[in-house]
Amino acid sequence: MSSFFIEFRDPLFSIIIFFVIIFMITFFSYWWSRYKRIEDSRYLDRFLKQFNTLPSQGELNILISKGELSEKSWLLLAHSYSKNGDFEKSIEIYNEMLNVGSYENKKETMFLLGKTYFKAGFLERSKQIFLEILKVNPRTPQALSYLLLVYEYMRDYKAALDVLEPLDELNKDISLDTTYLKLMNILHNLNTTPEEKTIEIVAVYKESHQLAYLVYEYLFRVNPEFAWKSFDSSKSEVIVDILWNLELKDLNLDIISNNGFLRELYSAKGYINLAQSSAVFEFDVLIKLKNRANATLNFEYVCDNCKQVYPFSFNRCSSCHFIDTSRVEWSLTKDYHKDFSEENNSFQ
Repeated sequence: MSSFFIEFRDPLFSIIIFFVIIFMITFFSYWWSRYKRIEDSRYLDRFLKQFNTLPSQGELNILISKGELSEKSWLLLAHSYSKNGDFEKSIEIYNEMLNVGSYENKKETMFLLGKTYFKAGFLERSKQIFLEILKVNPRTPQALSYLLLVYEYMRDYKAALDVLEPLDELNKDISLDTTYLKLMNILHNLNTTPEEKTIEIVAVYKESHQLAYLVYEYLFRVNPEFAWKSFDSSKSEVIVDILWNLELKDLNLDIISNNGFLRELYSAKGYINLAQSSAVFEFDVLIKLKNRANATLNFEYVCDNCKQVYPFSFNRCSSCHFIDTSRVEWSLTKDYHKDFSEENNSFQ
């Protein structure tokens, strides 16, 4: 018996017992956490299966009012649906949360509902939501910004300009938005002639020197001669695709011959022969080829703010909604238009 107590008091025995206890605690903790993860996963699967088809308004009311998920979780679920383009489910959840949710999340829920209506294209409903938010909380810049977008998409540019006033009072920089909306209002005014529009937009541009692409895209399309008279040579690279796609009859050779970039551009195009080389790689290759190869320039448009790439030009990015952030990038490509023209001519 005394030998047993001696072994019990042995430090090595105590260490063994200590590690056995640690092992048992670790073992049970591991399996318990694994069991909980499996159960939580099963619960989430069961929960999400309820949304494979859109539940009725009554079913959704019961699900939200039960409180099995927090309101933040419902907001995340609605955001997930909206992000995946399932706006109908997202809108149903937001509407039901406004009916049975707490007051503290009401403003956030209304804003997200208005934003989802905007994404889904329900502009009138979106407008009403943002107006209701601003009626209670007039100093809400996010709601004001989206209301401005709604008015713009509805082509109510005068109302959009009115929204800029409270944004200015909130110390937001509105100079670019003001210029943009003024130009859009001029371009979509049905009571003015194209000649009057060209004069008005040039006046706005000379005052601000912003949105050159928007201005010159319209000018070169409607009145190339007037566009060259008011041409800002410092914006040549900004509107390079517009200049590249001009027809030979619409060129002003006097202006082109006095501008290095334009000489290289139209020498690469094959319209003139005023440059033998270029610091721009694509221009240099086309100049050296001198129409011996069926090549041309291809353009794509990158938003400098969100880096989204588009195959077409834009003045306001449809992703981040920033204005005048489009950057034109060009590359060499096969001239399929030339191939098509030659193919058609071969049958004549």
